[in-house]
Amino acid sequence: MAKKDGPVIDIGIEEKQRKAIAEGLSALLADSYTLYLKTHNYHWNVTGPMFNTLHLMFETQYNELALAVDLIAERIRALGVYAPGSYKAFAKLSSMEESEKVPSATDMIADLVKGQETVVRTARKIFPMANKADDEATCDLLTQRIQLHEKTAWMLRSMLE
Repeated sequence: MAKKDGPVIDIGIEEKQRKAIAEGLSALLADSYTLYLKTHNYHWNVTGPMFNTLHLMFETQYNELALAVDLIAERIRALGVYAPGSYKAFAKLSSMEESEKVPSATDMIADLVKGQETVVRTARKIFPMANKADDEATCDLLTQRIQLHEKTAWMLRSMLE
């Protein structure tokens, strides 16, 4: 069975719900990609006595984010919606500010804490909608993202004490 704009998607989630969840996930994708870019930037440009530690930590974090954005985009596609994939789209959807200057190492850490927490808040906003739609796959993805970003924020925050 096909309708005029493509095959029918019959995964047990109504089209309106799928589109709303995908919209929320698009914001999560934008925030995650912005955090990826910011973390990669800081990896390249960090200086100071903690250089090696932060350089390696930021690399681990941006590599994890690179995998995460793929999972989020693929979930959007599984819901039958095209995933945003341009800087222009991400800038419009993201609730996170880009970094235009190279801050001190301590300010980088503080900024990444804010970024990690922003991603957590964005993920939490989607959860009730996905849960109401019985979208276990999205709920699982969100739970994993929330858990990882909360842990990363805690680890970064601990470096500021």
